[in-house]
Amino acid sequence: MIEITRDVFRLAEAFTISRGSRTEAQVLTVSVTRGGVTGRGECVPYARYGETLESVAEEIGALPEGVSRSALQEALPAGAARNAVDCALWDLEAKASGRRVWELAGLAAPGPEVTAFTLSLDTPERMEAAARRHAMRPVLKIKLGTPDDMPRLEAVRRGAPEAKIIVDANEGWSARVYAELCPHLLRLGVALVEQPLPAGADEALIGLERPVPLCADESCHDRASLSGLKGKYDMVNIKLDKTGGLTEALALRDAARAEGHGVMVGCMVGSSLAMAPAVLVAQGAEVVDLDGPLLLAEDRSVPLVYDAQGVHPPERGLWG
Repeated sequence: MIEITRDVFRLAEAFTISRGSRTEAQVLTVSVTRGGVTGRGECVPYARYGETLESVAEEIGALPEGVSRSALQEALPAGAARNAVDCALWDLEAKASGRRVWELAGLAAPGPEVTAFTLSLDTPERMEAAARRHAMRPVLKIKLGTPDDMPRLEAVRRGAPEAKIIVDANEGWSARVYAELCPHLLRLGVALVEQPLPAGADEALIGLERPVPLCADESCHDRASLSGLKGKYDMVNIKLDKTGGLTEALALRDAARAEGHGVMVGCMVGSSLAMAPAVLVAQGAEVVDLDGPLLLAEDRSVPLVYDAQGVHPPERGLWG
């Protein structure tokens, strides 16, 4: 039996990117029950990719009750619907076998990974204040992508002079803007820029000097995306809601590394249930950005543990 529920988690504060703001995370929770055992997965439908809660629920609802994980890869395209079901099937298999998902996948035992903490787009003054509040965190990710980004970046660096900074432009720049900002990005110690140009319009990156490494986010969904990234990006951001689940995420990670790309593992704004399988993908990644639960005012009853070591692998009571 496949059950779908809609869950809403309040955010600790409004979260803003260049495309808009939100005050809650709306997610779909999928439960797959077979033989008295239930596995769970979570997805966050994303309007940027033409997804809604209703359309994703409809995709999931059309699946046959006994769909296998291997058949699922062909039954649904990469995206939020396949992600929730794929992760639920991994969790189901782990519970039914009494083993952990990392064992079933042939992975080494996972450990904690240091994660970035995201500061949403705001006025320079408010971003500086937020940076000061979170200056103890080793990595800060800041949302930019507007014509007046430099005052914001300067403000964050003042607020957190020791933190590693990564920037997410959310497709809001052009090649010219990136080139013009590069000297300032270097001066302020920015380590990485995510998706400066719109996906599908990033040919201008070919041949462009990249003194600050670029990471493909919206331009990279699954392994089929890799051929279009050559000469444009240095890293790929793997998100399970893009890859369509843990199965493809692990395959994409291996394929990306084989082609010389660095790996970042990111997330949509969701609960600990959504982050749990991503922690397995994040093992050994150059950049980890699994801070979704840290942005929430409420979470699952068995949440992930975040401490000075980073985000820890999930307990059995949560997933996997």
